[in-house]
Amino acid sequence: MRRLLHRMRAAPVWAASRERVAAGGRGVRRAAGPVLSTVSGFGWGVLAATIVALVAGVVLGWRELLVVGAVLLAALLIAVGFAIGRSAYAVSLDLALTRVVVGERAVGRVAVANTASRSMAPARIELPVGASFASFALPRLAPGAEHDELFGIPTHRRSVITVGPVRSVRGDPLGLLRRVVRWTDPVDLYVHPKTISLGGSSSGFLRDLEGIESRVLSENDVSFHALREYVPGDDRRYIHWKTSARTGTLMVRQFEETRRSHLAVALSTSTADYADPEEFELAVSVCGSLGVQALREERELTVLTQTSTLRTQTGRLLLDDLSGVETAERRGTVTSLAQSTGSAVPGASVAFLLFGGPVSARQLQAASVHIPLGVRVIAVSAQPGAALSLRHIGDVTLLTVGELSEFPLALRRANSG
Repeated sequence: MRRLLHRMRAAPVWAASRERVAAGGRGVRRAAGPVLSTVSGFGWGVLAATIVALVAGVVLGWRELLVVGAVLLAALLIAVGFAIGRSAYAVSLDLALTRVVVGERAVGRVAVANTASRSMAPARIELPVGASFASFALPRLAPGAEHDELFGIPTHRRSVITVGPVRSVRGDPLGLLRRVVRWTDPVDLYVHPKTISLGGSSSGFLRDLEGIESRVLSENDVSFHALREYVPGDDRRYIHWKTSARTGTLMVRQFEETRRSHLAVALSTSTADYADPEEFELAVSVCGSLGVQALREERELTVLTQTSTLRTQTGRLLLDDLSGVETAERRGTVTSLAQSTGSAVPGASVAFLLFGGPVSARQLQAASVHIPLGVRVIAVSAQPGAALSLRHIGDVTLLTVGELSEFPLALRRANSG
């Protein structure tokens, strides 16, 4: 019993001691973390070699190892002199444009000013650009002095490029110590796909203000269909009095439900649906051209892939999302894409299916089954270098497009057909 009471009394003491030790350890890690992070991998290797050389030299009595250890130790001490000291910079990162089209020139500027009351030693400035980074030397800056660097960004392919953050790096020439300070936040550069205007008669969209007629009957619309006998509950405003007087039976007007133009664009992102990346880039450009034209004409628009629905509030947001769209394995087939399109946009007036050359006519026919009746389906097969063609597979209009510049003509043919 006494031992049990002793243990119970000692437990809170041990718990408090462990908590103090843990808190002390966290404090040491916080204090030592910034210092230890300045040592590069090469620096840690040199430090280990220094310790081994000095210990082995003392134990074995080899003067050569002592000399090697002393030289390495001197190198480490000299490296500390390069890394110590505070940096007082005002750094700004500016991009001339945050949105460009593939192939357009994208440039930026990094400005570094010395805000200290003393001169700042030379340093190196690093600027991550996507998966790579740019680096340039920052000279000694007098108090209040500023240094500018202009840089260009390759935009040969569609992408979202993260530029920054700007980092200043101080360290020794051997790279033993590396002190990095972050000065700015990263900035996204959107490289939009190429698009083409589909204005005028080339757009191929449904333009009548009253919408297109459907086979769904309605009691209140603008497309008159027929007369039928009155039944209790019908709106008396639609009674056709002349016919009722002539037949002696109350007759009411019946209408066909109409639809406003709602464009659905389904872009396949499955690697299996494209023979090469060029086919996918052409399909993305077609998608962007359709979407921008629909938004310019203030039409309802839905753009989706196998995994996501793109933003369509503005043309800029749509192109921003298209900048980051990539193909991937196992993202479903054209059939599953058509199925999700039919479920997400059952009231669409026109549905575009965009894919590449590997999609066969049989696959396309199987996909069209999932699009609701009354929705016009236009399939676009993007095949760079192929001749422009139009064919009908069941109720589907299939356009083969070899160049983006041919797409307006292809739409005119589809619209006239």
